[in-house]
Amino acid sequence: MFKYGIENLEENLAIFKGKRVGLITNPTGIDQNFRSTIDILFEKVNLVALFSPEHGLRGDLQDAIKLGEYHDEKTGLIVHSLYGKHRKPTKEMLEDIDIICYDIQDVGARFYTYIYTLAHAMEAAKEHNKKVVVFDRPNPVGNKVEGNILDLKFRSFIGYYSIPQRYGLTVGELATLFNEQFEINCDLAVIKMSGYKSDSIWFDYNLPFVLPSPNLPTAESVFIYLATCIFEGTNVSEGRGTTKPFSMIGAPWLKTQELIENLNKHQIPHLKYRSLYFTPIMFKYANELCAGLEFYVTDFRKFDPVYAGMVILKEIEKLHPEFKYNPPYSPGGNKMIDLNVGDNFISEGLLSVEQIKAKFAKDQAKFIKIKQRYQIYD
Repeated sequence: MFKYGIENLEENLAIFKGKRVGLITNPTGIDQNFRSTIDILFEKVNLVALFSPEHGLRGDLQDAIKLGEYHDEKTGLIVHSLYGKHRKPTKEMLEDIDIICYDIQDVGARFYTYIYTLAHAMEAAKEHNKKVVVFDRPNPVGNKVEGNILDLKFRSFIGYYSIPQRYGLTVGELATLFNEQFEINCDLAVIKMSGYKSDSIWFDYNLPFVLPSPNLPTAESVFIYLATCIFEGTNVSEGRGTTKPFSMIGAPWLKTQELIENLNKHQIPHLKYRSLYFTPIMFKYANELCAGLEFYVTDFRKFDPVYAGMVILKEIEKLHPEFKYNPPYSPGGNKMIDLNVGDNFISEGLLSVEQIKAKFAKDQAKFIKIKQRYQIYD
């Protein structure tokens, strides 16, 4: 029978005996009856503080919105923001805490910020002699590895360690990799899931999907996100401001029929697409009619989204003189596209599609050897 890590709390209560506990979580921190990890720990252990990642403790904030400190209405506990002035828990935040717990459903993508909130908490725990406990959850896109390993010249909060875009580990496994491979060396414990298979994907468990951030509303969107998130660094809309963010892309100037003809030549496996029109209500091209494509994955287990996204982007760039890469956030910084890709071979046109595929194969083989040491499920 499948159980989340938090559903195995009872068997691990000895870890928390006599300890003051802090928790990093959001609305995805729940059991299968939708009971919040906050409520579970508040009842079972001495929970004294909460920590909020990007999008807020309650998951109501759009990307890049900063949040300050406040008190949780239900429990009265202080909530420290880890996506505002501070990305890492400070000495003051940790003064009255012995254990930092983490329970967030991740999406298996290098450029999703929650894993770096965890990594920074682990760094702070090492610095201030605290313990970290990760309640494990499934990797919705499975254990498959895909993409290029991040070049540290392009390090940021959407790519902090040298891992590929699709790293194929649960958050507990990834925490162990961070701790050992990248020498954080904190006191780390992972409370494992029960009944979890390493090669499974989200749909294998018939679990309800709680959106991990406002623009990933379905489990299906998580898979296509690995393909279309790359468009955040361009002047093509990634579908934000619509009812299907990341499942569609577009711009007022997109030539959809010609684009489809060009994409068909690549025969991208397990991906179908159709032309459509949409009008975003916010973000890029707010209140402007956009021509675009909507994507449909036909086999989630076999689909290679990172490669698909790069093929689509290169074909759009080739076809449209209007296409642009967004400038850096600050003078002298790296372009958003380079931070997302973890390299500049896309923005600088350094590699052909075939060369990208070859680079992926090389980097994937290298990372698979590393990640095998940290897999804790059969």
